[in-house]
Amino acid sequence: MDLILLLKAVILGVVEGLTEFLPISSTGHLILVGDLLDFNDDRGKAFEVIIQFGAILAVCWEFRQKLIKVVSSFSSSSESRRFVLNLLIASIPAMGLGFLFGKHIKAVLFSPIPVASAFIVGALIIFWAERRQQNFADVSNQIRSVDDLTPLDALKVGLAQCAALIPGTSRSGATIIGGMLFGLPRAVATEFSFFLAIPVIGGATAYELLKLWKAPVAFSGEFTLAIVIGFIAAFISAFICVRWLIHYVAHHNFIPFAWYRIAFGVLVLFTSYTGLIAWSH
Repeated sequence: MDLILLLKAVILGVVEGLTEFLPISSTGHLILVGDLLDFNDDRGKAFEVIIQFGAILAVCWEFRQKLIKVVSSFSSSSESRRFVLNLLIASIPAMGLGFLFGKHIKAVLFSPIPVASAFIVGALIIFWAERRQQNFADVSNQIRSVDDLTPLDALKVGLAQCAALIPGTSRSGATIIGGMLFGLPRAVATEFSFFLAIPVIGGATAYELLKLWKAPVAFSGEFTLAIVIGFIAAFISAFICVRWLIHYVAHHNFIPFAWYRIAFGVLVLFTSYTGLIAWSH
């Protein structure tokens, strides 16, 4: 049994789960950590795609009552139908652009230095959004839950989500901060980001799995076990993170995450410039 491989699986699973729903970029962290662990080959990329399902299942479990209610009342409730419509509207822009330009983005930007730069730029946007959030207090009070969102609100969040196609930007960060910039309360923007992850990440993961099926990666028994362990680690850590973030946003802002992004981004750039770490390019 390859214990090093299993350890890498646990580390990457935890990284995926903890970063998927925080405004700090799970893709960026997986690229950086995968590079450090020398687990960024075709098998590593396949692994990252599959364990994303673990994080998505954590959201589905946490919000299972809401999801069951929407499904069971879809035919009779206009509120449930609007909720589903909003998710579809918000999903289309990023999924469409990802389908058209995803290959080119991966070829150019999926490396540590562009990720580190996006970390820093994203932090500056968080500072700006938090400052503007106070100016929208009156508007935000009119929107108390995701059920109050209009299709136009969903479209705005969906357009903001397109920025997440740049690795290091963060899908959750783009949707949460984008929603705040458009006047949504922090808690509502965060919850909508959770729900939006289901069709967006679920669809992207299914698409990547289809490509893997057409050009399969050799899965040994040990690698399959590593995937299972990484999947479980992603589910558990994502579940803990979602629970924590729901309580956090009720009383705190995202400024600490902005400082973290700057520190992490500067660290990567510094170690690259000084040669302390031989990041891939």
